[in-house]
Amino acid sequence: MVLWPHLKQITVNNFHTTILLPLIAIILLISIWLGPGNKVLVWFHALRPVHLFFLTFLPIITLTYHTILHPRRVYLVNYACFCPDSSWRASMASYIEHTRLVPFFDESTFHFMKRMLHRSGLGDETSVPPSLHYIPPLDELSEYRAEAELIVFTVIDDLIKKTCIDPNKIDILIVNCSLFDPTPSLADIIMRRYKLRHDIRHAQLSGMGCSASLIAVGLARNLLQSAAPGAHALLVSAEILRQYKGNKRSMQLQNVLFRAGGAAILLSTSKANARFELTHMVRKSTSAKDDAYRCVSREEDEEGNLGISLSKDLLDIAGEALKSNIASLGPNVLPFSEKCKFLLSFTLGKLLNGRINIHVPDFRTAFQHFCIHAGGRAVVDGVQHSLGLSDEQAEPSWMTLRRFGNTLSSSVWYELAYVDAKGGIKKGEQVWMIGFGSGYKCISAVWKCIEPTQYADMAWEDSIGR
Repeated sequence: MVLWPHLKQITVNNFHTTILLPLIAIILLISIWLGPGNKVLVWFHALRPVHLFFLTFLPIITLTYHTILHPRRVYLVNYACFCPDSSWRASMASYIEHTRLVPFFDESTFHFMKRMLHRSGLGDETSVPPSLHYIPPLDELSEYRAEAELIVFTVIDDLIKKTCIDPNKIDILIVNCSLFDPTPSLADIIMRRYKLRHDIRHAQLSGMGCSASLIAVGLARNLLQSAAPGAHALLVSAEILRQYKGNKRSMQLQNVLFRAGGAAILLSTSKANARFELTHMVRKSTSAKDDAYRCVSREEDEEGNLGISLSKDLLDIAGEALKSNIASLGPNVLPFSEKCKFLLSFTLGKLLNGRINIHVPDFRTAFQHFCIHAGGRAVVDGVQHSLGLSDEQAEPSWMTLRRFGNTLSSSVWYELAYVDAKGGIKKGEQVWMIGFGSGYKCISAVWKCIEPTQYADMAWEDSIGR
């Protein structure tokens, strides 16, 4: 029984060799066994070599080509978001007071952080882990590990409860965490806690920033398409918070915006019980450009304090990355009328030497729901303006920013959960997730709804009515 998963995997990955060729060989052997007078054998003998070639190899080549062009579809079975305990809550007033009392911030830094908090778009219900409630904050490995285990185990337990999946049915495990990288890894900690199979393919992503969750979706899709039919992939997105202890302005937004959060996602190539189908995935990276490479960087300041430095050019770089991303995504999702408008305006613009504005495609004609990474007020506002979205269409991002803050890579799942909780997704409608991350990267994931839900995720069930 131990060899069965390996044999099954070999069969799937080498389908043409292990199934088709033996089948052809069996047909030939049966023909020979039936005797020299058999009509099938006589027919085979009458064939020319070129005909034999087309008879045997052409079907294999055709099936291989079809498999490459039409890879196995990937589905989102369900997901779960972390809802912090009320004791983690950091209201605006208490957070400002806490910042005043922390010994390593000078007076000018305090007033800067206070101004930024009031402009951030965060509300009074965002949360930080217990270690950051201390004065000064606890900076111990045991605290980070406890925070990670609480977030990760909570969302996985909730996801297992939602999907009723047996942990032994999980074939792939991908964990992303940029700011905390323990040894053994979080992926190994999950393996041990849930007694996952020894032959599971597992990995941990780090250093990818806020785009890591959608990068994990792309990686899981590729692994699932080469795995056995009906395989499952568990994705866990968690960012463990650390406080920057210095006074450099460009590194203070880490303390202002980042809040506790996490999500667990179950993907599969089986449509059974699935809620969404992954229809498109586009990833664009601008790391080759120096300004883009340095715009989000984890580094030490002049005094040796570790933190995340954000460039003043971040919004411009994010805008360029978004343009590059939608240039690749647009032709695959936009309706024919929008493509014609763009092509016509582009052609006229060239003929008239730029005296006519090029038509900006309306992505609202392709998508009904938008999940923009809640990186901050400026990020959401910039993307909303660029795409021409209404306040209602950008509402999931604004409400996630207000209720939970910037939960980094998991924020797009809180936004999807918000739309679900409002009962806004109907069967056949499409959701566009947009993630941004260090490097600088822009990731798009398009989901088509298969099965709407009437239940709010744990993260929103106590507040969606408000």
